[in-house]
Amino acid sequence: MTVDRRIEEVTERLRERSEPTRSAYLKRIRSRISAGRPARGHLACGNLAHGFAACGPTDKERLSGDTTLNLGIVTAYNDMLSAHQPYERFPEMIREAAREAGGTAQVASGVPAMCDGVTQGQDGMELSLFSREVIALSAAVGLSHDMFDAAVYLGICDKIVPGLAIAALTFGHLPAIFVPAGPMTSGLPNDEKSRIRQLYAEGKVGRDALLAAESQSYHGPGTCTFYGTANSNQMLMEIMGLHTPGASFVNPNTPLRDALTREAAKRALAITAQGNEFTPVGEMVDERTIVNGVVGLHATGGSTNHTMHLVAIARAAGIHLTWKDISDLSEATPLLARVYPNSVADVNHFHAAGGMGFLIRELLDRGFLHEDVNTVWGKGLRAYAIEAKLGEGGATVKREPAPAVSGDAKILTTSDKPFSANGGLKVLSGNLGAAVIKVSAVKPERRFVEAPARVFHDQNELKAAFDAATLTGDFIAVVRFQGPKSNGMPELHKLTPLLGVLLDRGQKVALVTDGRMSGASGKVPAAIHVTPEAKDGGPIARIMDGDMLRLDPDAGTLDVLVDEAEFAARPAADPDLSHYEFGLGRELFAAFRHAVGRADEGASIF
Repeated sequence: MTVDRRIEEVTERLRERSEPTRSAYLKRIRSRISAGRPARGHLACGNLAHGFAACGPTDKERLSGDTTLNLGIVTAYNDMLSAHQPYERFPEMIREAAREAGGTAQVASGVPAMCDGVTQGQDGMELSLFSREVIALSAAVGLSHDMFDAAVYLGICDKIVPGLAIAALTFGHLPAIFVPAGPMTSGLPNDEKSRIRQLYAEGKVGRDALLAAESQSYHGPGTCTFYGTANSNQMLMEIMGLHTPGASFVNPNTPLRDALTREAAKRALAITAQGNEFTPVGEMVDERTIVNGVVGLHATGGSTNHTMHLVAIARAAGIHLTWKDISDLSEATPLLARVYPNSVADVNHFHAAGGMGFLIRELLDRGFLHEDVNTVWGKGLRAYAIEAKLGEGGATVKREPAPAVSGDAKILTTSDKPFSANGGLKVLSGNLGAAVIKVSAVKPERRFVEAPARVFHDQNELKAAFDAATLTGDFIAVVRFQGPKSNGMPELHKLTPLLGVLLDRGQKVALVTDGRMSGASGKVPAAIHVTPEAKDGGPIARIMDGDMLRLDPDAGTLDVLVDEAEFAARPAADPDLSHYEFGLGRELFAAFRHAVGRADEGASIF
């Protein structure tokens, strides 16, 4: 199938724009490859002895020679967070699988994993975005021992996978496979959870009812089941060929999940420089791979966070992805999936309807994806248009073609009958700068809002106005000084139930912010990641209460309707932000706030 002209045009200009940085990147990793890395065989005896001192006799004997393949495990395990708790068992499974394949495996490093669900609306959320950089740095420390022929990355949630991807591409001379743990089984339906959240916001139910609903929704091991950043991560890793086929949405602690994990370990050893299928991740991930990831994001209505994460991941491979690329790909890509908050279905329902295999086949058959890419499974993305099942004996994986018909056309549809002709994410531009909006969950009649501004410098100020019943009439809430330079760019989901209540009362409301809302962005139109941010001198800092704002996702615009000369002459607001600088470790991240780049450049310190 010929690639759609619009997809190919974006790919070609991405390739041309990236040529200088991509060439320099490839030169660096090829230099590492040609030097005969890893250096384990060249280490002094004392160095090497330190590297395998804690191993058992068999592994120690193997590592003391020159031919054994050694797999580095980078894990985000902790047992407080549901998504990462299943990883407790993975290192031993991987070690056993490596031994069966004649190799060894060692945990190279642990990386932090924080949960935006735990920190939502709390001070700790201000460390969330920067944790991506810490994860990349932590993985680099482990891999810097240069003991490994390939690496497997155990991570699943919001900033963890992007941070691990940045690290993997920094060590692009090594093969890399990402190993998911899977979503928790379905609990209380997400729409019911949201209904109770709104009732709580209105004071109609108490904390006991709210906690009961939340506990029934988030009830066991695995990722949350709504289609937020964590599950968008898994979609991306599969459609970019960094998972083994069919691995994304198999539940934790099941025989199939364990078989997929063992298979990933053996496959990682099979694609090292010592074999016939050498697949260094830095060469595998190219401009076509990145475009495939963006297309997948749009086709599924994925997380807005990836308008930053994909930019940062691409740049780690020397590829210069822009918001315009993302926006143009949105216009070319049909929306084929509806998963909460875009419908009542969760990711388990999506998987049961045909999941990633069905989605990839549909996009390939209509030319929306590059098929001729390299993956960890070999040449060509068509190998991912499958359904993974248990093989004979229950310990191996077999694969069958993805189902020909969607199991539920309300959740997963065909490319000739899309839910929308274009993707669920859009980039806005205007005299307020650039912003991102997720429209896939917003009803068409609610998307356009022209209304006076209500300006806040903190989400708690908006909540106080809601509690005081002063948020009357139509308005656009402007919550500013929430960008990465101000306070680390926290997610502002604390506002979602409040604004949802006002919307249900018949008010026209929207949100404009230089902060984040992420993949759980719901029914309220929200122009987020406004760039330049207020702290960086962006026009959003000059908005005043009562200014008319126009948010028009269909036209792709975000503007303040004030005389141009008058608006330019206004001084920017300059609030005291010192309360963002201390407590819960925020003081340790001052250098990050100072060094971080713009949201449209990945909001990265690298």
